[in-house]
Formats: sequence, C-alpha cells, structure tokens
Amino acid sequence: MATATATESQHQVPAAAGRKVVDEVSGWLRVLDDGSVDRTWTGPPEALPLMQPVPPYAVPRDGHTLHDFPGDPSFRVYLPEAAPTGGEGGRLAVVVHLHGGGFCVSHPSWLMYHHFYARLACAVPAVVVSIELPLAPERRLPAHIDTGVAALRRLRSIALSNAGAAEDPAAELLRHAADFSRVFLIGDSSGANLVHLVAARVGEDGAGSWSPLRVAGAVPIHPGFVRATRSPSELEARPDSVFFSLDMLDKFNAMALPEGAAKEHPFTCPMGPLAPPLESVTLPPMLVVVGEHDLVRDTNLEYCDALRTAGKEVEVLLNRGMSHAFYLNKYAVEMDPTTGERTQELIDAISSFIARQ
Repeated sequence: MATATATESQHQVPAAAGRKVVDEVSGWLRVLDDGSVDRTWTGPPEALPLMQPVPPYAVPRDGHTLHDFPGDPSFRVYLPEAAPTGGEGGRLAVVVHLHGGGFCVSHPSWLMYHHFYARLACAVPAVVVSIELPLAPERRLPAHIDTGVAALRRLRSIALSNAGAAEDPAAELLRHAADFSRVFLIGDSSGANLVHLVAARVGEDGAGSWSPLRVAGAVPIHPGFVRATRSPSELEARPDSVFFSLDMLDKFNAMALPEGAAKEHPFTCPMGPLAPPLESVTLPPMLVVVGEHDLVRDTNLEYCDALRTAGKEVEVLLNRGMSHAFYLNKYAVEMDPTTGERTQELIDAISSFIARQ
C-alpha cells in the first residue's frame, strides 16, 4: 500500500477536451462519458489535509508503529508498542477496519482514518488492520465484501504460518503480536455496512473453516443503511456537510449497488424485505454506534431493533449531539471540546466492548 497508490487511486485523469461529465458527486468524483472517473477533490480546500496519505513508519510514534502489506488485498497494520515480541501469552486482539467513503472514494492511508485508528490501537490496545477496498463505480458491490473476506483469509494464512515463514518481517511481527481468535470487525459509514455483510459471510462458512481465526465481535459505526422512502432523520433540517449529504448517499449507493438494484437491496438495507431474515444470519456480538444528528440515525436504530427482535446480541452507543462520522474530523476532535469528548467516549466504548468478548 504505497503512498503513490493511495494518491493515484483517488486522483484519476481529470476531464479533458472532448470528454463530458455524465454524473458527479459534488466535490468528490466525476464520471466521464468514456467511463473513466476523476476523483480530484474540488470541495472546500480546508478539507483536503484530511485526505492526505500518511506514510508507514517502523520507528515508534505515539506508542505504535505503522506497516503496509501490499498484496491481494493490501492492508496497513497499526502495532502498539504494547504488542508482545513472542510467546503465546499476552497477545492482542485484532481490529479489522473497513473504511467508509460510500463505496466510491477514500483510502485507509488518509489522515482522517489514521488519526483515529492509531489512537484506537493504543487505547484498546489492539492490532488494527485497515483494509484497502475497491472503489465503485469501476468495481461495484459485492467486490467490497469479497475483499473484506479475502483480507480475513490473508490474516488466517499469516496466523497459520510457521515461525520465520511469514511474508516479511512485518508479517512476522503481526503473527507474534495478534490473537487471531479475537478478531473484531469495525467500519465507518459504508464500511459499517460491510461489517454486517462480511460478518454474515463468515457466519455462513461456519467456525470450523476459519480456525484459528475467529470473528469475536463487530462494531458498525454510523452504517449507511437506507429505505426506499426517506426516514424522519433524513428529512430533518441540518447544515450541509461536505462529508455527508442526502445527495451523496443516493448517488454513491446508485454507483455502488449492482446494476438495476433497488434502494432496499440487502447491501444497503439488511433489515429490509429483500434481505435474508436476520434470524437466519449468523452474526457475532455487535456494538452499533449511532449519531444523534446523523441523517441515517433512524435506519440505524431500526437495524438495532431488528437485531434484537432476531435474538442477536447487540449493544447501542448513541453519540449525543453528533453527526455522521464526526470522529474522523481530526481538527474538530482537537479543537472542539464536545467533539473531543464524544470521540473519547467512542474509543472507551469500543475498548470496553472488546475487553468483554
């Protein structure tokens, strides 16, 4: 996951003479008439620093090291200094991160993810593995789900490797540090959709086919679930945000869902009539995080109610006064006391959930 890859995947071929924009999501991307996609950021320039890639580093910073694992799929790993160097005892839980971006934009190397997941790795403490996901519309769902499952299989392969036989020194560090029997899925926004979908896919396979890896829990944060009709929270008057709006929600889903899919497709409405009954879906214990002022608050709460009705183990954290993915805005977290407090509450809740599983 080289820095160049992160940059190139987000900034593709600007529109040139003879090519027309046929669809766009304001600020984020433009689809051109030749099928190419331009992801050059055209929104407020003050948001651009949050999208800059953070290079890896093997020398500890702020209590952790950061390693990139190129491959299929690629991922990056945050290793806390608390990680053991060998032996069976004291290994750390593994948090597998599925990034947001409406299935269409963003990269796990971006500063917005780095500042939160580096902090989470040290707070739990846990090994955090952040997956590089494919992007729609070039690659539509279920490609993102397949990639999440493939990342877990790659981690299982590392867990099964013999001492000294891992892919590289960083993989050897990961093998020694990680307790692969305590894997937790976590995702932001559309990545939270993937948390449910990847967990369900693993559940279909049965625990025996994944040993020694075990998905012990899941943390969907502000999942982008929708219904065919607007929910009351979607219709509430809120200031426009460059990071989340109804237009973004609709257009990203249209670009990412399979061609011809209905809005209540199981990928975007797992509690809807087109999805498998939740009673039949094998899921780990869940901590669902809901923003009080999030556009998708009501569908998130509906999802929680549906999980409970289906007999699933679910806890709910309500981020009081907060909007969608607030914790990813590094500058708001650092400068606004309330945002900083709610972010700490989120980290504490995730840490507690992991410790109890």
